[in-house]
Amino acid sequence: MGYQINAKGWCILMGMLSISIVYVNASSVERVEGVVYIDGKVGIAEIDENFICATLDWWPPEKCDYAFSPLKIRLGGSLQDKVIYESNDSKLPCSQFKNKPSEMFGFTPGCLPMKRWDELNAFFKKTGPLIVFGLNALTGRIYNRDGSASGAWDPSNAESLIRYTVEKGYPIHGWELGNELSGSGVGTRVAANQYSTDLITLNHRLIEIYKDSEYKPLVIAPGGFFDANWFSEFLNKTQNNSLDVITHHIYNLGPGVDPHLIESILNPSILDQEASTFKHLQEVIKSSGNPAVSWVGEAGGAYNSGRNHVTNAFVFSFWIGSGRLLSDHLDVSLFKVWVTFRQVVTRRIIWDVVIKALVSNLQTLIGGNYGLLNTTTFVPNPDYYSALLWHRLMGKTVLSVNFSGTKSIRAYAHCSKLSKGITLLFINLSGNTTVQSNVVNNGTYERNETGNVRSEYHLTAKDGELQSQVMLLNGDILTVSSSGEIPPFTPLHVNTSEPIVIGPFSIVFVHMPFTLLPACQ
Repeated sequence: MGYQINAKGWCILMGMLSISIVYVNASSVERVEGVVYIDGKVGIAEIDENFICATLDWWPPEKCDYAFSPLKIRLGGSLQDKVIYESNDSKLPCSQFKNKPSEMFGFTPGCLPMKRWDELNAFFKKTGPLIVFGLNALTGRIYNRDGSASGAWDPSNAESLIRYTVEKGYPIHGWELGNELSGSGVGTRVAANQYSTDLITLNHRLIEIYKDSEYKPLVIAPGGFFDANWFSEFLNKTQNNSLDVITHHIYNLGPGVDPHLIESILNPSILDQEASTFKHLQEVIKSSGNPAVSWVGEAGGAYNSGRNHVTNAFVFSFWIGSGRLLSDHLDVSLFKVWVTFRQVVTRRIIWDVVIKALVSNLQTLIGGNYGLLNTTTFVPNPDYYSALLWHRLMGKTVLSVNFSGTKSIRAYAHCSKLSKGITLLFINLSGNTTVQSNVVNNGTYERNETGNVRSEYHLTAKDGELQSQVMLLNGDILTVSSSGEIPPFTPLHVNTSEPIVIGPFSIVFVHMPFTLLPACQ
């Protein structure tokens, strides 16, 4: 999902699955002390100013496993490479997806009517997101017995959509070629050498189509899982500024049906394992000399639409830390990163565009088991609130952080977004430990007459149940009003001389406006 960096950076599958409720046991909570050290000399990375993004996927309702201003919306996903775009020169009817087990992903190709494309763009005009559209990269290819797809990409149908889009004046932030066709691929795969040729073709077509426009959208690819050899060949052969952004996907929690999904979310080593992927990707980009920047196109954590009462519950907000792993392992001079908060899947995108705008400048999506909104009531899932707090508090510059005291705490720091100072984020993955943390940094403090007071936002699950779909802020339930208005985020005000108290299974944002660091000047 994705996005220019200031850098030159569903149905419920229950069946026989049991739901194990994980909660805080107050009687067995122990207290430990910790220290978070912030190196504020220079930032270690930058994120996009608009860090939060969502995907509109193409899955029709037959598939079972299924505020932010501006929001980045990527239209794409698994069936992206089976979508045909209605055009005047097409002799075929514009038909919907249909179940067919013998077909890739179990569905026939489906058609995007231009009437629906017009309706989508009318919605986008009202709500103001930046749009990245995933193009079908399999048209014209031959499917081989070894699971690969060979032959050149036929750009004619995609070109008809792009020309129609330009003629209508619809703004597109970027065109992304293909979905998960890199490396071993998902469903099928395309060789890196051929993919680079096709990408260059797309770039040439965009240059010609947008020649009279004030801007040219970003050229993005491949939107797949990282394979060092494939990505290296692709980048080496895609030169001459044909590629603006290279995208890859993250689902390192495994399938949503995994009965150990909650344990994986709470396991720091699993959350950390993607660090090696980013390190290797960084090395590949650097050695290629390609000027493209890297984005994470999808970071849903658990694939196949996640899992009900897990990826749409409080516990999944801990996954916000996984995106932050990028910043901990990057050479800031080389690799500026945009990252998704996580993937959001919307059902019936071709037919019904089931999207709800909560307020005039804050829109989100619904669908699947990892959507920002509940698919029935449209009220925000817990992830909505944690994502919104991130969006409001965390600035672009990422700071180096070290935490000592317990391995259950994940600590992060950014320059604050709309004020002086810094914002810290603590995630406590332990259900039986309360941590009292002091803050140490190499900056200065700005004194005022009323003393130094920080703002704290403590997010917890209702009744301490991690699988609750109700989130508390400083002990109060977060819920929209009857008119759909987002509740106010009222912080606790705490003197900076007091340690930060991080309760069991909690997420804590701490805004310290009087901490002045060189990196944040």
